[in-house]
Amino acid sequence: MVSDYGGDDEPLTPAGRLFLHPEMNTIIHCVIGLKQPLDVDQVKSIVGSSFMVQHPRFTSLMVRDRRGKEHWRKIQIEIDRHIILADHHPLTTADDDGTDGGVDSSSRAVSDYLAELSVSTPLSSDKPLWEVHVLTAHNCLILRIHHALGDGISLMSMFLATCRKAAEPEAMPSMGVGGERKRSSSSSVGRNWREFLLGFVKTVVFSLVFAVEFLLRIWVSDRKTPIIGGAGVELWPRKLAVASFRLEDMKAVKKAVAGATINDVLFGVVSSGLSRYLDHRSPNALRNGLRLTGLAMVNLREQPGLQELSDLMKSNSRSRWGNKFGMLLLPVYYHKTSGNPLDYLKRAKTMIDRKKQSLEGHLSYNIGNILMSWFGPKVAWILNYRIMCNTSFTISNVVGPHEEITIAGVPVTYLRANTSSLPHALTMHMVSYAGRADLQMLVAKDIIPDPEFLAKCFQDALLEMKEAAAAATLSTENIEGN
Repeated sequence: MVSDYGGDDEPLTPAGRLFLHPEMNTIIHCVIGLKQPLDVDQVKSIVGSSFMVQHPRFTSLMVRDRRGKEHWRKIQIEIDRHIILADHHPLTTADDDGTDGGVDSSSRAVSDYLAELSVSTPLSSDKPLWEVHVLTAHNCLILRIHHALGDGISLMSMFLATCRKAAEPEAMPSMGVGGERKRSSSSSVGRNWREFLLGFVKTVVFSLVFAVEFLLRIWVSDRKTPIIGGAGVELWPRKLAVASFRLEDMKAVKKAVAGATINDVLFGVVSSGLSRYLDHRSPNALRNGLRLTGLAMVNLREQPGLQELSDLMKSNSRSRWGNKFGMLLLPVYYHKTSGNPLDYLKRAKTMIDRKKQSLEGHLSYNIGNILMSWFGPKVAWILNYRIMCNTSFTISNVVGPHEEITIAGVPVTYLRANTSSLPHALTMHMVSYAGRADLQMLVAKDIIPDPEFLAKCFQDALLEMKEAAAAATLSTENIEGN
């Protein structure tokens, strides 16, 4: 929408302008499973009383002035235009052979609907850039929110402000922080100057090495494998599958390696699972140790994990609302599925520890802002697009509530997320909720035709690591007992 600049209009942030670039146009899909269905009127009531309709981003149109610059313009929203009943769509409710598949077929129907949305359905620009799709037949809501409105941390924090604890109907869910970001060891009490200097040198060296590597990704590509995408793949048909993990299993595995975190376990599982999958797709075709590079998003706010909504809305807050994340290149390595399964975790931990000691995330964020400010969204998009085409997958991890929650008194059964299509043939987004973590995978189905098998590879990898961790613990106890 083109208009004269209004005095009350608010300019978009550099990140918002990039996400709204026509060739990028990134949409976040938040999937909320419910124990019982909500009808359209109930959803309208929930949205109408939520913080969403008070938030300036969710009540503004994106307009362009005569110079092409984007601005937010406050309007009076019409909630009816944002609530979409999806039950008239031909959602699959039976298995391929025509028999009723129960819960599994319902989940498949939701996945098929979401996969279609991820490729072919942009948000209308004549209203604020969000929608709620109501799938009453499948006890499900899908929030479609343009990435220009905020990142996963912002949106999850806002969503939870609408919910209540299942065990305490009047209490809001706890905003539990991730707690897994390791602070720079230079701030630890009792560090002497030699240790401080060593930490500083490591930060400088790792930052320079990773920054150069990041920039080289504009030209240097991963080797071709059965999971890699490329230019134009964002337009290809999609398929969706979910790998579900028990957080207790992930915690049991992380205890087997000193100082490991859930993110370390996740990348160990991804490395092992992809190795299993590639063995299945291309047996004996790949060399051992082959690198597959992931593009990961990292929260740059001072406090890790979820944020208090009041802090997000303060203009001078370091945890402010919006897109406050950097990008990291996180490599995983193909190895024949043999030996100690915990080796995948150890390699992942070593790599991620080095990334934590660097400023790669901050550098990528600030370089992106400079590119947007100096050269505009077209140049910034081209460079981002080339990096995505030259890497193998996207991955993110958002910590959800630890306890069970309700929305309008209805228990929530699962929380999942993904984004609209990217040139990657594989995008993965993990969201944890009430003791479970769901890794939702969106794939280009002509490249990865069997994402359900890939999901099983990830799940089996975690179970194998859990068994190895239990065996290692038992062995240690026997040694100590002797």
